[in-house]
Amino acid sequence: MSSEMQSQASDQDSEYDQSDQEEDDLLCYYDSDSNDLDIDKPKNDDTEHFEYELLTVEDVERLLNEEVEYLCSSVDISPALSKMLLQEHGWQKDNLIKKHNENPAGLLVESNIMPSVKYQDPGANSLVCTVCTIWYSRDRMECLTCGHPFCKECWDRYFQVQIYQGVTIRIQCMAAECNVLVPENIICEVLSQPDIRDRYMRLTFMDHVKTHPELRFCPGPNCPVIVRAPQPQAKKVDCSKCKTSFCFRCGIEYHAPTDCNTIKKWLTKCADDSETANYISAHTKDCPRCHVCIEKNGGCNHMQCSRCKHDFCWMCLGDWKTHGSEYYECSRYKENPNIANESAHAQAREALKKYLFYFERWDNHAKSLKLEEQTLTSIKSRIQDKVMNNSGTWIDWQYLLDAATLLKKCRYTLQYTYPYAYYMDKGARKELFEYQQAQLEAEVENLSWKIERAEITDRGDLENQMDVAEKRRLTLLKDFLEI
Repeated sequence: MSSEMQSQASDQDSEYDQSDQEEDDLLCYYDSDSNDLDIDKPKNDDTEHFEYELLTVEDVERLLNEEVEYLCSSVDISPALSKMLLQEHGWQKDNLIKKHNENPAGLLVESNIMPSVKYQDPGANSLVCTVCTIWYSRDRMECLTCGHPFCKECWDRYFQVQIYQGVTIRIQCMAAECNVLVPENIICEVLSQPDIRDRYMRLTFMDHVKTHPELRFCPGPNCPVIVRAPQPQAKKVDCSKCKTSFCFRCGIEYHAPTDCNTIKKWLTKCADDSETANYISAHTKDCPRCHVCIEKNGGCNHMQCSRCKHDFCWMCLGDWKTHGSEYYECSRYKENPNIANESAHAQAREALKKYLFYFERWDNHAKSLKLEEQTLTSIKSRIQDKVMNNSGTWIDWQYLLDAATLLKKCRYTLQYTYPYAYYMDKGARKELFEYQQAQLEAEVENLSWKIERAEITDRGDLENQMDVAEKRRLTLLKDFLEI
């Protein structure tokens, strides 16, 4: 055989080998065995890692003042004007400097600081206030950059009304159809009551924090902490002051992998349809074999009937012996492929059925989290008893607390996969998500079962299950967490 033919044959073999390898890789991805998790390999970067710092009110006031001073020195404008520009443009200093250098007058008009057409001052020594219709000398009148004059008493009353209504940073001129904003220094000078002035300053500070992309108030009750994140993302923040955990971007409970807009839609829907879903909120179901009423008193969905010892799944009531291979079917909603051709009544009934499917699983994991808090309390009590009876130290039994903590984290993520799946469009990506969701579901239930039976579970087996469950969780978040 010639060297050219040998080279062609070698290239063809290489192509076939590559094709076979790609097919094998695809099959391995959907293999339910845990070997694909590479348990012995070093951990990848944490998908949920988030850089932030917890600040006091004094820290934030200093930070905001530094940004105001930076803009003042960069474009040579007053602090009051600088603060108004930053507020109007989302505290984007560099963008403001660029716009100011290109067209300073246009920037001021765009920001409602200067009018496009200024009011023509008649130049008289006395002017009439068009609010109270009283004539005043010019020194008792106050006007903005637009030139509309009003007496200071009317400005004072106007400011007080606006502040009581919660308006602070966007108080406009009193003239009809004038959008020019009132600067902070004029409001503070005109306000006659110190307590109103203090209220104004507090509300203004709160508005500055709320509009600053890098800042967010901790939503914990009466918590004074303000969180700063250089990269504002939908990531988890843990407040060390009040122990509240929340999403930095939207301020509600952390909800990965579901994005902020989707979880808001889901929570609104749950609130609107709460009465419809009431029937599934009970803690009892009948055993599918002997039909005795069973109450769920733990977080694990692997149930065993106390009468007939039948093992079944709390969610779908299927036989647990075959459930390892059927978890994908238990967590995946099977839509009617012909629903588009059905009547409007049938489509509405199918939509409700789909919602209840996802809501039941969402609600079940929320209840399991509460029940597993009781399990954690029980574990702490049992560890205390063992330590008191000289059956090891707290360090010897720390792995049980670690397991319970990890279970809570994994189940929390699992709970928020159901709103994500509910709003996903059908397709290959949803199929992949539901596969990973089912894998995580199975490992979480296995971990929960072993923790509830920690006294008879081998420590190595439990720690291995912890590793597998966490790898499943991180894999799902890595593939589907949108930040």
